[in-house]
Amino acid sequence: MFIRLAGCPLRCRWCDTKYAWDQTAGAHYSAEKIIQIVQQWPSKSAVITGGEPMVNPDLPQLAHALKASDKHITTETAGIAFIPDLPCDLMSISPKLSNSTPTDPELAAIHEDSRFDIAVLRELIDNYEYQLKFVLDSENDLPEIQQTLKEIGNVDSAKVMLMPQAATRDELLAKSPMVAELCKKTGFAFCQRLQVLLWNGKRGT
Repeated sequence: MFIRLAGCPLRCRWCDTKYAWDQTAGAHYSAEKIIQIVQQWPSKSAVITGGEPMVNPDLPQLAHALKASDKHITTETAGIAFIPDLPCDLMSISPKLSNSTPTDPELAAIHEDSRFDIAVLRELIDNYEYQLKFVLDSENDLPEIQQTLKEIGNVDSAKVMLMPQAATRDELLAKSPMVAELCKKTGFAFCQRLQVLLWNGKRGT
């Protein structure tokens, strides 16, 4: 089950959920109501995504409610904020590279001010079971990824994943071989964009 929280301070140029940027997007649900909806389905896993969940003040309450209902919780984040002692079985961290910066100068200024915090990334990997996912637009992004890992330090390379930047199925199929070759060279894992492959960028319900 995917639970998408609204609100994100970043403005990634290739974001495929721009409709979730604004905190007023979507509808208001209590944690109890969300649990009622989640329990209608047999999945044992719940993925909290966004937007950027780690800047949502209601995240701890929701995570505690999900854990009380015996769910395996994955929290998807850009790694720009840290919350201690959050119920979370996997922190899925996707640090935003320079390839995410929008071309619009006003949006770029907002984005660059928030997209990368090395201290927060270190806190997250030191305190949670984690994976690091990097979005590649081209093979030229690899040196920046390697430099980022060096700056973070103490990263388990087996937990590093490379994901093709793609908003459509055609883009995904076109870039996947390039990313797969980089995974072979580096030993990093290939991260599929299953929602793009299955639904070709169509927004879910």
